[in-house]
Amino acid sequence: MKLKLAGATAVAALLALTGCATSTDDETTDTGTEVVVETDEGTDDMAEESMDPGTIVDVAVGNEDFSTLVAAVTAADLVETLSGDGPFTVFAPTNDAFAALPDGVLDALLLEENKATLVKILTYHVVPGAITSDQIAAGDVATVESQTVAITTNDGGVQVNGANVVIADVEASNGVIHAIDAVILPPDVDPAAL
Repeated sequence: MKLKLAGATAVAALLALTGCATSTDDETTDTGTEVVVETDEGTDDMAEESMDPGTIVDVAVGNEDFSTLVAAVTAADLVETLSGDGPFTVFAPTNDAFAALPDGVLDALLLEENKATLVKILTYHVVPGAITSDQIAAGDVATVESQTVAITTNDGGVQVNGANVVIADVEASNGVIHAIDAVILPPDVDPAAL
């Protein structure tokens, strides 16, 4: 009897051990107990990478409301510039803003022969430095294009040459994006001439 009990105990112990063992093929047998192994190695780098929103271009590419802007930036060969160190503040027209342009203007702007005008318009939407909504002050602000835009504020809203900021403070690694509801044109650009 004692031999049978000892044999049964040994079998039970053996089964328990095999239930906890791992195979050399990286497979595990589920014992119903979850084991969590924490390491500090590389976690800071991984956290920084996951927190990095990407450049202004990366952020715009990742947001379908800016797909027309991305097409325009690509046609103007400004992808590398807006992916650079910056920092930049971009007053980014949404797709609806581009759609509100007079018929045929957007198509004309995307033509190779109008590239210089497209560059002029797009850089008119860019201000040097990263200016968040709590730093925006009313007044004329110099753009990368070299002319100024008029910033106005009222009742908590911000306008750029009359275009409303509809989404503020979209962070990028090289600046900040404020979505606007209209395409703003430099004073010396006549869309009818396109």
